[in-house]
Amino acid sequence: MHKFLVLAMFVLAAAPCYAVAEIPLTRQAELRHLLKHDCGSCHGMSLKGGLGPALTEDILVKKPRQMLLITILEGRPGTPMPPWKTFLSREEANWLVDVLLQGQADAL
Repeated sequence: MHKFLVLAMFVLAAAPCYAVAEIPLTRQAELRHLLKHDCGSCHGMSLKGGLGPALTEDILVKKPRQMLLITILEGRPGTPMPPWKTFLSREEANWLVDVLLQGQADAL
């Protein structure tokens, strides 16, 4: 029992502060496609800016994570940025934020 508690404490301590459901690999591929093509249509195909601002790691790390999540899900009224909440779950939007913040969008 003691080993289990120690293991559980280690796992919880190593986990991120937010809970993100596991996104199946097939859905991850769809989300990467969406990021490259749908987001890229406004933010530039390399996500370095276009009609919308750059979505590069160096720019986004300066932004609060919650703001990025809300922007994806709710859009930005008065701008061309639409809400994506009808197409993405909160977990999927969190996953996209992770990809962007980790600079993995460059590998699309």
